Amino acid sequence: MQHSFSLLFPRPQQVDPTSARFVVPDEPVIDLGSCPSHIGERLEKELEQYRLRPRRAMAGTEESDRGRGRIVLRVDPAPRSQGYRLLIDDAGITLVGADEGGLFYGVCTLTQLIRLHTPATARDPLSLPGVHVTDWPDFPHRGVLLDISRDKVPTMETLYDLVDLLASLKLNQVQLYMEHTFAYRGCEVVWRHASPFTGEEIEALDAFCHSRYMELVPNQNSFGHMHRWLIHEPYRRLAECPDGIIHPFSPNREPYGLCPTDPDSLALLSDLYDQLLPHFSSRQFNVGLDETFDLGHGRSASVCKAKGRERVYLDFLNQVHSLVTHHGRTMQFWSDMILQTPELIGQLPKDVIALEWGYEADHPFADHSRLFNDAGLRVYVCPGTSSWNTIAGRTDNALANLSNAAKAGQATGAIGFLITDWGDNGHLQPLPVSYLGFLAGAGWSWNSTDADDPSRLPTLLNAHAFQDRADVMGRLAFDLGNAYRQAGALVPNSSVLFWLLLRPDQPLPEGLSIEALEKTVACIGEVMTPLSQARMMRPDAGDITAEFQWAAETLRMACRLGLTRLKGGPHLPVNALSAEIRADLAEKLRSQIEKHRTLWLRRNRPGGLDDSVARLERTLALLEA
Repeated sequence: MQHSFSLLFPRPQQVDPTSARFVVPDEPVIDLGSCPSHIGERLEKELEQYRLRPRRAMAGTEESDRGRGRIVLRVDPAPRSQGYRLLIDDAGITLVGADEGGLFYGVCTLTQLIRLHTPATARDPLSLPGVHVTDWPDFPHRGVLLDISRDKVPTMETLYDLVDLLASLKLNQVQLYMEHTFAYRGCEVVWRHASPFTGEEIEALDAFCHSRYMELVPNQNSFGHMHRWLIHEPYRRLAECPDGIIHPFSPNREPYGLCPTDPDSLALLSDLYDQLLPHFSSRQFNVGLDETFDLGHGRSASVCKAKGRERVYLDFLNQVHSLVTHHGRTMQFWSDMILQTPELIGQLPKDVIALEWGYEADHPFADHSRLFNDAGLRVYVCPGTSSWNTIAGRTDNALANLSNAAKAGQATGAIGFLITDWGDNGHLQPLPVSYLGFLAGAGWSWNSTDADDPSRLPTLLNAHAFQDRADVMGRLAFDLGNAYRQAGALVPNSSVLFWLLLRPDQPLPEGLSIEALEKTVACIGEVMTPLSQARMMRPDAGDITAEFQWAAETLRMACRLGLTRLKGGPHLPVNALSAEIRADLAEKLRSQIEKHRTLWLRRNRPGGLDDSVARLERTLALLEA
């Protein structure tokens, strides 16, 4: 492929360059025929950026108009749903979609080609190389799940901008992971400090997604992960363990999951579904049901002992399924609990979609997906961005995890690919840290044969996410996400630097050394040096710059905490450091906390901010003690 075609992403299935060249006239004619107007508007807006004046073809115009720079957009039904054919020759452009979605994705490819051939000066014409593209997706369902419950709740503007980016990368689903961040009537005690979404906001976002051929899939966890509800009255009585348990998603002992044998648990879910689902046009619904840590350890203990914990889980799943089908929806659920007893997979309702998740490079997607496929069930593979519990990401792990999922899912007949982006322990990573995972997952779910070559991703990030004409930010984000590896002491689902910052009172991990942390600090400095040279053509370029500066400085802060403790002895607690050292560290951490507050509010609502900051303030309190 010629260089400009190699930068198309997702990489089209077939690209055949020709010797032709189309010089776009000052007033290109766009012939939409009976195609939706908003698809043409997307192309028109792109052309207008080059001072061109596109106009719509009048009904009944002759084919000879094509010789005057005609751009023809058509839908011609074809077996490969969401596919398209793009032909650019000397006379003009012809784009044919297998359906409206395929036509939209073809416009996305054409838009990329236009941007990749931006004229050198405003006086130069827009000239596009001849090509014949035939393209279609490997996975029919390709989406992103955004965690809006721990603790960031994005503003509508942030979501609109992000959905537009994801749609341009040919993703067609988005989910907002909800525990307590929808404004359910009568449940104000649960969400009053969370800046929740209203039904009207969901409907507006749903319509925005629909215009970009994205499905906004409703999501409400419905078994475990209900601690945001169960800590309050009158919901505590529904808990499996009303007196609470220690669990990974809160520093406090709390009630965590619903009691599956209490009929009022189903009554609560029925009310939530009645309120939530009417605001979504999607006919799918993710009900969660993952990580039910406390099942059988409280009020359902006797029933679990008599019937088996796994059977109680399956019975509750079936009851939830009945609620979902009552609303005319297809139930999605996380697969982790049922996989603990694979022999029960065949007893699942046949219309469910299993969400097979795992976030390490070597997760057994193929083995697990095959179990559902063999039982006649549909499955999504669900890797992650590896951004959470890190500050700046885990680049190598993210790419290996995403690649593994794409290849395994394609080999085992998975129908969907869902890129998850979580916010565990304060959602401290800035949003642009996740762009790498979004972009790679989008590309590889469209064309899984591309998943063996991550080397192009820094350049592709610059072209399609950061819009950096200096070709700096993509490499910087890529490399900063690998800085944690310099420290050694690799830990699952997180970075050791993250825990040095958030848990300075815990013993230092084995394998951590002064030399390794000093090497990490030097690496961070080298990675960040070119930042001032970036030329991002995005309206939020200043925010992205500040976010990566904050991430780098926070990682350096974590390294310094580790270094001062190592120099004092292998198990020196932070409160045993000298008063002078602690005061200096506390001053720097206070500054980072204030910057965190400022940056948070540029993209997110205030709800959840205090919870996030509390994670850092705990370390600050230890330094100031």
